[in-house]
Amino acid sequence: MMTPPGKLQAGDVIDQFRLKEKLHQGGMATLWDVEPVEGASASPLIMKIPRIKGGEDPATIVGFEVEQMVMPMLQGPHVPRFLTKGDFTRQPYIVMERIGGDSLRPRLDLAPLPIEDVADIGQRVAQALHELHKQHLVHLDVKPSNIMFRPTGEAVLVDFGLSRHAQLPDLLEEEFSLPMGTGPYMSPEQVQFIRNDPRSDLFALGVMLYHFATGERPFGNPNSVSGLRKRLYTDPIPPRAHRPDLPPWMQEVILRCLEVDPAKRYQTGAQLALDLQHPDQIPLTKRAEHVAPRGGLSHFKRWFKAIGAEPDNQANATQHVARSPIIMVAIATKASTPELDQKLLATVRRILQIEPGARLACVSIMRINRVGMDKLTDDEGHSLHVRQLVAIKHWARPLQQQLQLDEHRLTFHVLEAPDTAHALVEFATKNQVDHIVMGARGNSALRRYLGSVSAQVVAEAECSVTVVRV
Repeated sequence: MMTPPGKLQAGDVIDQFRLKEKLHQGGMATLWDVEPVEGASASPLIMKIPRIKGGEDPATIVGFEVEQMVMPMLQGPHVPRFLTKGDFTRQPYIVMERIGGDSLRPRLDLAPLPIEDVADIGQRVAQALHELHKQHLVHLDVKPSNIMFRPTGEAVLVDFGLSRHAQLPDLLEEEFSLPMGTGPYMSPEQVQFIRNDPRSDLFALGVMLYHFATGERPFGNPNSVSGLRKRLYTDPIPPRAHRPDLPPWMQEVILRCLEVDPAKRYQTGAQLALDLQHPDQIPLTKRAEHVAPRGGLSHFKRWFKAIGAEPDNQANATQHVARSPIIMVAIATKASTPELDQKLLATVRRILQIEPGARLACVSIMRINRVGMDKLTDDEGHSLHVRQLVAIKHWARPLQQQLQLDEHRLTFHVLEAPDTAHALVEFATKNQVDHIVMGARGNSALRRYLGSVSAQVVAEAECSVTVVRV
């Protein structure tokens, strides 16, 4: 027999779990701190129990069914670890890992936040979303109250009741005919009933960044479908109009996330995180210059275009992420040869032709001593770092010219490190690189004995590695 959540008390036992303390009671569910009746858990646990109100709230039931289906499919540090679930015929519940601390919600009351905090939150959440999208999931309810952080720093997404998983039936789409989501954060395509585009989550993240940066919501708090549809043709006030000291690069990032057309947004969370971690690499467009929304004629044209418009139904999240990889090419400015450079360029060119949505990060290592002073300028007083940066830009110029790469698809990074292989692997891991391309000189007895940089990268990198040899 199902027990109403309001009548449950500390000490009650549900299946093999004892309720210890009620942690939170929301409109859709109640959270309890629980412990196993027998044995011990490796980490603190919570039990989530839906608040079912006599059957008059079917969205609560369906949303909880969705979460029960989705959570066992997910893994990694960006989601709570799933343990078990209870059946609706007896007592529905989900037992999962308890993530300590508060959600991001209290930080909204402190907005506007320092720029470095906004960027840090953004890149960590973007990385978490990228990992979820690679697991076939679109969250569709990204907002501060659904984001927490582990002590080790990783962002954790919670509450998957509105999610869409490409390998599971979409119960919400089957049973409801209204847009599903939280009003201020819903993307234009969600308003138009598209539930399988991972860029919807990046739109919601853009709303969060706007709010954290300015203290204002870009689209208010609409509570009707007509109010939600306004975001199909109405620009948000540029963030710098609310906060003049906001750097142009931050406005560029936020307004790119908030584009109506998903094709004009960042294509993956990894690409967004890459920009937020390297703001000096962000090319500024007219978005960064705006201090007021576009004029009335533009507003009318977009309103007229939005009437009856339906977006293209995109491929699922994993397919979309696969079409938009981050490619990293490791460039050795001193140790290379013209022949190796040409073969490395040809290899990268072929990959970019096959992957038209790819983003390329050109990386070079400036070796420094582990201990002691390093020489930072040449004999003429010019910066060695800048000279190496110019060199890798010169290396990439044929790619830009032949493939007509726009500035948003290409970044350049000179890393100062004593260990070349470790620096390359660390950059690839931190920026969620999908594929490393690097050159390798011919073998020699000494290099085989000591171990080459390319061999170390192949052994340690978590992504694919292509080693080019002449």
